[in-house]
Amino acid sequence: MTSPPPAAPAPSLLAGLRHMPAGIWALGFVSLLMDVSSEMIHALLPVYLVTTLGASTLAVGFIEGVAEATAAITKVFSGALSDWLGRRKLLAALGYGLAAVTKPVFPLAHSLGWVVAARFVDRIGKGIRGAPRDALIADLAPPERRGAAFGLRQSLDTAGAFLGPALAIGLMWLTADNIPLVFWAAVLPAAGAFALIVLAVHDAPDATARKRVRAPLSRAELAQLPSRYWWVVAASAVFTLARFSEAFLVLRAQELHLALSLIPLVLVAMNLVYALASYPVGVLADRMSHTRLLAAGLAVLVLADLALAGVGGLAGLALGLVLWGLHMGLTQGLLAALVAESAPASLRGTAFGVFNLVGGVALLLASVIAGSLWDAFGSRATFLCGAAFAALAAAALLPLARRDEARAA
Repeated sequence: MTSPPPAAPAPSLLAGLRHMPAGIWALGFVSLLMDVSSEMIHALLPVYLVTTLGASTLAVGFIEGVAEATAAITKVFSGALSDWLGRRKLLAALGYGLAAVTKPVFPLAHSLGWVVAARFVDRIGKGIRGAPRDALIADLAPPERRGAAFGLRQSLDTAGAFLGPALAIGLMWLTADNIPLVFWAAVLPAAGAFALIVLAVHDAPDATARKRVRAPLSRAELAQLPSRYWWVVAASAVFTLARFSEAFLVLRAQELHLALSLIPLVLVAMNLVYALASYPVGVLADRMSHTRLLAAGLAVLVLADLALAGVGGLAGLALGLVLWGLHMGLTQGLLAALVAESAPASLRGTAFGVFNLVGGVALLLASVIAGSLWDAFGSRATFLCGAAFAALAAAALLPLARRDEARAA
């Protein structure tokens, strides 16, 4: 993971924002609006399923597991299709459109089957849009600002992740806990996201001239992805094993007897730090060693796990949440930039699809391991295991670091 080649002097944070391509800004606000909509629903959906529709907690877990697995698998095929078509926006808009169409189903649903269908289609939409959108960002961003571009989109996306639950909390208070009315309110930002990508986002000017890939998922085409890309995927997978689902942060808050009405603030606080860190880290990624930034992210994750495992009370929870959000800001946009940097332009969609699939499987495995450890040995074992996996991920980065240092010498 080398530092980008020196070109023009790096712009300041604000100057970098002013010179960011309009398409990057538009995609960032599309992500923000859709995340606001989705998180307004997801913050309340488990409670709605259990208390209103009579679902069991097992059913809730099954719905979420199938939904996320569907999204991860779909990303591979949508990314490959965007390489085959040579058009990223079409698939990204289709994915956002499917997600927007499902939103009115949630307040209208009177049975578990309707919710399952809506959640399934919503995650298909997420899977369709994810890899083509990331590949489109890589196409639109100048190479010397690619880290900043991914950081900006991640900041705006994560802003939606904390604004959505915050809006849900406020609307629940204003409407005397009327969950269907909150779900109806979530329809508006979803419609705005779809309209924005249709009207304000366009494929890169050179998209039609780019080499078309006949069979992106064939062995011959996948063999064109360099070893550097596969190292990024492998390191990210091990890294994901260390950062299991944020649901365990919520469980830790519940274990510490945080008031039920305040539990949504756990994700609000974590995502606020995540959003604030992502863009500045993206700018740093355009100026310094990627390996060092990832190593810093891993070190912060170790500290977060240790705080959650070893520091007692709500103070330990607060410290762990801040550090967890910081490590997400240090790593997630950077990993996307590394995938874009290491993959050929004609195979970027496929590269992001495979990257997201491996990450999704790793996250599922991490959550199973975390849950098993929690049930068997308690929360402390879960977070200590996360710290150990973070150290293992750091070891996985060593071959890349040595190779980059040799290349730079």
